[in-house]
Amino acid sequence: MNPPASYAGHSALQDKGTKNMAAKSIPKDVKAKVVDIIDRFNRDVLADDYRTYIARFKGNYLFLYRDDGGYKPGPICRLRYTGDMTKWVFAIYRYSTGRYHPDECFFPGEDWADGTIEGAMKSGLEAYQ
Repeated sequence: MNPPASYAGHSALQDKGTKNMAAKSIPKDVKAKVVDIIDRFNRDVLADDYRTYIARFKGNYLFLYRDDGGYKPGPICRLRYTGDMTKWVFAIYRYSTGRYHPDECFFPGEDWADGTIEGAMKSGLEAYQ
């Protein structure tokens, strides 16, 4: 398989810590689909923008980071894989605490968090403009 397409000098994939992830990890074919979804979102939705989403995987989690044209991409949200591409469990990153909050439901963009990766990225765009 070829590596994912890059956008604005970044690949949407950054795989973190692949050892010891046998039973609780996101399958490789699902990771490839995730990267395709993020690359398409970066290309189609953020085409005229300086922002880019980046995926980082660890265990059964997908961490969505966003490069806003700065020196280092920042965390936006965490999604837990449930086995269904339309039912990811969303947790927003709160910079005030430096943690992910799965029970947080009052933030700009909350309505976009619908269990999909696209919804999580739209939510992040509104939460962190």
